[in-house]
Amino acid sequence: MKLGTFSISLAVKDIVVSRAFYEKLGFEKVGGELDQKWLIMRNGETTIGLFQGMFENNCLTFNPGWDSQAEPLEEFEDVRVIQRKLKEKGLTLATEADESTTGPASLILVDPDGNPILIDQHVQ
Repeated sequence: MKLGTFSISLAVKDIVVSRAFYEKLGFEKVGGELDQKWLIMRNGETTIGLFQGMFENNCLTFNPGWDSQAEPLEEFEDVRVIQRKLKEKGLTLATEADESTTGPASLILVDPDGNPILIDQHVQ
């Protein structure tokens, strides 16, 4: 099962303060909207998301259909296929992708320690 490119989504208290901090570590804004209180930042091949008020906790994030630079891949495993495989393995999902749709969709599962894992497909 190929989950897609990995990043971490951080639940931040103050998007402006967090942006300034991560810029000092060499991260640059590559996406998002500051006025909507979310940013995608990258340092080389490492990507983080900063989200103020969107998530209760930090979460591991996988994006099927994207490479590490958020460029679409020609071939990838659709989030609905991943969802079916996870369910076949007996995992419980906190949220599910609508099986009757195509294109962008997401699901969330939680690991045994309570860490959320977001599988978030943005491409067709």
